[in-house]
Amino acid sequence: MARLKITLVKSPIGYAQDQKDTVRMLGLTKMWRTVEHQDNPGIRGMVHKVRHLVRVEEIAQAVGEGTGNS
Repeated sequence: MARLKITLVKSPIGYAQDQKDTVRMLGLTKMWRTVEHQDNPGIRGMVHKVRHLVRVEEIAQAVGEGTGNS
């Protein structure tokens, strides 16, 4: 499954409290910090809510990586 690389590029100051809370729940605490999350509908919904504050990149996993089979 793909992963998402999410970077906070605009400050949530001056925006609604629920948007500030969403940025915080994504794990973004300071400007230009980046976090990685699994790509799933819950994370996608959170990103959609604050899409004007963040930059999102998809990171594709290599074949055989992350399956637990060695």
